[in-house]
Amino acid sequence: MTRIAAPAEAGAAPTHRAAVIGDPVSHSLSPLLHRAAYAGLGLSGWSYEALRIAPEELADLVGALRAAADGAPAWAGLSVTMPHKQAIMPMLDVIDPLAQAVGAVNTVVAQRSGAGPALLAGFNTDVAGISGALREARDLPGAAAADGPELPAPTALVLGSGATACSALAALPELGARSITVAARRHAGPGRALVAAHRMGLEIQALTWRPGDPASDAVVAEAAAGTDLVVSTLPRGAADTLAEPLNQALNACGGARRGAVLLDVVYDPWPTKLAGAWSGAGGAIAPGWLMLLHQAVAQVRLMTGRGPDTGAMRGALLGALATR
Repeated sequence: MTRIAAPAEAGAAPTHRAAVIGDPVSHSLSPLLHRAAYAGLGLSGWSYEALRIAPEELADLVGALRAAADGAPAWAGLSVTMPHKQAIMPMLDVIDPLAQAVGAVNTVVAQRSGAGPALLAGFNTDVAGISGALREARDLPGAAAADGPELPAPTALVLGSGATACSALAALPELGARSITVAARRHAGPGRALVAAHRMGLEIQALTWRPGDPASDAVVAEAAAGTDLVVSTLPRGAADTLAEPLNQALNACGGARRGAVLLDVVYDPWPTKLAGAWSGAGGAIAPGWLMLLHQAVAQVRLMTGRGPDTGAMRGALLGALATR
């Protein structure tokens, strides 16, 4: 297990610890967000670090999270990133119904009485992150005319079929989406969006997409150009081949639809090629960092039981991104 140490905590001796786990994880901005929240809440005894955890190390870490504190700072919880969002679920004691429906956990809370062993509860705040980011972006100037007619129920397109795509399927109906298409290489199998949609009682259209194949990229680009809400859940670079076909499709139909928003979960590098094509055609953008912010706010509430200063977290995040 590779440990990326957090800076030494100032003030009171640490009483609680939390971390983000993934493989890789060194790029994560979660430590900055959570530490900003702790500072704003006056939680000087709380620490938050980034831990690179390989898949074969996950069970040992969960065991350490559950164990009695024995005088050491007590584990408060984990932020969970890939590849552990689904693998960690069978290791937990209880899973929130939303996370169960989505089929992915991105937050683990260690609930304990005193210094004894903890009960581990799994939650999904990616749903809140996606819906919060899209709601905020739709309110941006140009996203919709304030004095215009009410926008109809939006259509939606999700790029990808993994854990984050499953979270998007739970978030989009909250925004009134009436028709959802999922474009991905593969749709079948455990942990995929098609299975999650069935659990949620959603009917989705599955579109097979072969990124890099010109004909396939063109079909997905045309679908995106005629959609109100597009959510790319793909890792950096994976959607780059869609950018130019999307640019062409948007130009052919006179630009992005009124009120249309693209959320690209990638936040470094920014803007992505996909986001550049969308914004160039007049569409509103929800950057990946906005999703990261909204889901982190929900995580802090779950782990600490207190509402953080969202403005302080936003400021710290934007400051860090400006130096990248």
